[in-house]
Amino acid sequence: MYSTPFILSFSLLLSLPILFFFLAPTFHPHPLPPISVPDELDDLRLFHRATTPSLSSSHLSSSSSPKIAFLFLTNSDLHFLPLWNRFFRTAKTSRYNIYVHADPTINITRPTKSVFDDRFIPNAKRTFRASATLISATRRLLATAILDDPANAYFAVLSQYCIPLHSFNYIYRSLFTAKTFDLTSNSSDLTQYGVRVKYKSFIEIISKEPRLWKRYVARGRFVMMPEVPFEDFRVGSQFFVLTRKHALLVVKDRTLWRKFKLPCYRASECYPEEHYFPTLLSMQDPDAVTRYTLTRVNWTGTVAGHPYMYKPKEVSAKLINELRKSNYSSSYLFARKFSPDCLKPLMGIADSVILRD
Repeated sequence: MYSTPFILSFSLLLSLPILFFFLAPTFHPHPLPPISVPDELDDLRLFHRATTPSLSSSHLSSSSSPKIAFLFLTNSDLHFLPLWNRFFRTAKTSRYNIYVHADPTINITRPTKSVFDDRFIPNAKRTFRASATLISATRRLLATAILDDPANAYFAVLSQYCIPLHSFNYIYRSLFTAKTFDLTSNSSDLTQYGVRVKYKSFIEIISKEPRLWKRYVARGRFVMMPEVPFEDFRVGSQFFVLTRKHALLVVKDRTLWRKFKLPCYRASECYPEEHYFPTLLSMQDPDAVTRYTLTRVNWTGTVAGHPYMYKPKEVSAKLINELRKSNYSSSYLFARKFSPDCLKPLMGIADSVILRD
């Protein structure tokens, strides 16, 4: 007769396939569907048009008023639309443009009687969190803005959870005319008369992060090679402000995109939108980026990769002033993440605090 230990061991062995069947999704989550061929081809046509010689001037526009292109990436209603309307109320229309990429599979309210009227781009596609679709959506916004207006000189990527921390005029001066806004710049960025001659992109680029290796191999140990060796792999916020030169560089890229668009097999370590842009710019033009972002975010108490979300009771002048503080620039210009019900208290301090120079 078989001994009891043998029977137990044999039973356990037989149960392994059953355990694997139920637990496999936990250990090996199903990757999100890859970007479809029609969507990819549609994007390529758009990117080709945006990078034709007649529209691909890489320097700041010769227009008397270079513009900021505000690029909103959303999969829900624009929660802080009234605040943004007030933000743009005092701005000269010759100094900005607005573009919104809204997930077409979600019923999103299109604003009327607003500066956001007709600013939703027609070629928007479905997006998924922690997937290359967010890279595509951002590139789509950049290409659309490049094509739409040669005067677009800076491109600010924002979400529906972002708010401004200053007035439009303060932000415009900080990006275009302020001599000391970027605390990391040096005297070579100015002429002898104190005029800024070098415009950099404000994008966070981090080379040392504890989970970087796990994120690098999320598609497979050698998948990113040889185009993206691990020593060149970077991470940073997906919310940034790019120069026109760098917006074009992003839209033109094909090489790194072929790697970053591949689906991940470690879903918990896959955030391609946080790696593609900082890696590309760090590899292609490292001396023309600040390596920090102008959008303040609080990672204290992060849950499932989401940053801290501020609640209505926390909104105050003290919070806004605290969020503005930066070690790299005179001030942060934007902040996230705020819950939708923060709108009322934010509007209550909009004129007296947020938009007051």
